[in-house]
Amino acid sequence: MAKRGKKYLAAKKKIDPLKKYNLEEAVKLLKETAYSKFDETVDVAIRLGINPKQPEQMVRGAVALPHGLGKEVKVLVFAKGEKENEAKEAGADYVGAEDLIEKISSGWLEFDRAIATPDMMSAVSKIGKILGPRGLMPNPKSGTVTFEVGKAISEVKGGKAEFRVDKGGVLHMPAGKISFVTEKLSENISSLVDAVIKAKPVSSKGTYLKSIVLSTTMGPGIKIEPTSFQAVSK
Repeated sequence: MAKRGKKYLAAKKKIDPLKKYNLEEAVKLLKETAYSKFDETVDVAIRLGINPKQPEQMVRGAVALPHGLGKEVKVLVFAKGEKENEAKEAGADYVGAEDLIEKISSGWLEFDRAIATPDMMSAVSKIGKILGPRGLMPNPKSGTVTFEVGKAISEVKGGKAEFRVDKGGVLHMPAGKISFVTEKLSENISSLVDAVIKAKPVSSKGTYLKSIVLSTTMGPGIKIEPTSFQAVSK
């Protein structure tokens, strides 16, 4: 295991490892313990009480964050004809069809999100093994397979965050930048957790939100009390 630096260890000492903070306390502590010179991303990790091996318990979706992600998002759109023109006018960074599929097949992946019109999905599926593991595959549940490409681009550029549970039953999602004021970060995090709660599978039994941890790109994790979100969402 790699040794931690002095700044990381100093930050970790400020956090009670046995305590589960409320959201406001956690965000304030997160800002107090951030030490990097760059504007770190705030990450939310949620462990769910589901069995991700069961298809009906797969949790995924998307949510438009009220204050965005605080970064420029490069959007690629698979489209043809009028929809290709619509995508360009809406501000997509890359637009194309088979040409982009071939380029991605050759190893190019210089984009953050991908959108596709439904008629392009049979062709896009050919690179599913490349896009899927990286969380870049367009999907109807996240609103990235649609003929309303202009609206989809606007949402993604504006800070729409996707989430998908991994094999261990954990979701990792960005919630903005550490430079955001406390209130904006709290509202973004609340929106993320609320969307995850709403995506709870019908077949999921027992405790759904098992743990929630906040962290910055370089900083230590801070535990949040999951039941505070569940109470608000009921």
